[in-house]
Amino acid sequence: MKKWMYLISVGGMMAVFLFFYFAFLKETKVKEEQRAVAVAKARKEEEEKKAAAEAKAREDAAKRAKERADADAKKEADRVAKYVAEGKKIQDATDAANAKADAYSKQISNLEIELNSLRTNKEKLNREAFDFAKQVEQARINKRRAELEIQRMTDMIAKRAGDSALAKMPPVAAAKP
Repeated sequence: MKKWMYLISVGGMMAVFLFFYFAFLKETKVKEEQRAVAVAKARKEEEEKKAAAEAKAREDAAKRAKERADADAKKEADRVAKYVAEGKKIQDATDAANAKADAYSKQISNLEIELNSLRTNKEKLNREAFDFAKQVEQARINKRRAELEIQRMTDMIAKRAGDSALAKMPPVAAAKP
């Protein structure tokens, strides 16, 4: 009987177990379905939150990218404006320097023309002064020659007059005693 007892007790326990098992099996299926619905709902909410966060992140990224692009465009525009302003400033300075250089070049050419004219006049005046000095010297030479000629003529006349009989004194008669 002891063997049958083991079989009856194991069979009874198995019956009790199966009773509770099938009773809880239905509840477990319902709870599993509810849990699956809750998990699906939670997953759906998570996906919606994730999609909303991604959308917001995309919007923020797009906004930051736009701000960055605007800032870069502004920096580039400022840089270009500064470059153009510096270029204009340099061009104005270059034009002013070229204008001054042209004015100075014209002034130099006018002064060179005036200098050449003055040199020509100086050369002419020097030539005239030299010619006048030459004429003065020639006049002195002619005067000296004329004076020498006069002296020579005077000496010659004096010598001829001295040699002539009229100019000689008659011999003195000897005194009569």
